[in-house]
Amino acid sequence: MWFAKKKEPEARTYDPALWKPVVRCSICTGEQAAGFREIATGRFEEVMLIRDERDLARFLKKYGLETVTKEY
Repeated sequence: MWFAKKKEPEARTYDPALWKPVVRCSICTGEQAAGFREIATGRFEEVMLIRDERDLARFLKKYGLETVTKEY
């Protein structure tokens, strides 16, 4: 109840024909955000903040991906 372990939210499915998985990286601060870029419009929808390699691995596993491209 109070100290129960939080469950991982359900993975939101995406359509590979419409969305491209990317990691957006800041050149200045080095901040990385994982999400999906809409192919038609280029709009980026952030899913999670990437702090280390474990976060990136969790993102890849959550959406069943093997690799993801980085955009600066």
